[in-house]
Amino acid sequence: MGFILTMSTMYKHTEANIYSRKFWTVCTEPEELRNTFERVLKEVDFTIVLFNEHHFTAQGYTCFWLLGESHLAIHTFPESGKSYVELSSCNKIKRDLFILKIAAQTNISIA
Repeated sequence: MGFILTMSTMYKHTEANIYSRKFWTVCTEPEELRNTFERVLKEVDFTIVLFNEHHFTAQGYTCFWLLGESHLAIHTFPESGKSYVELSSCNKIKRDLFILKIAAQTNISIA
């Protein structure tokens, strides 16, 4: 007599929220952007998993922080005198505190 093996998989539905904030700043200096944003990420206690950056040949800079809570990316447009910043986080409290602290920086003005 043979055996019939049946498998059943149970799934649990989990809802996730991502809180994003996108803005422009007039700062386009790579070192200033990197230092300021990384300092504030640490002050707010984001978990920095990885940082990477690229300097474009003619002009421009892009960088990102992979966070335990999602990511932060910056793209400069020196020819336009501005940089695009996007923070995505699953932690709304940290995201909101980060934005408050960045807005208080004298070298970074949120447009």
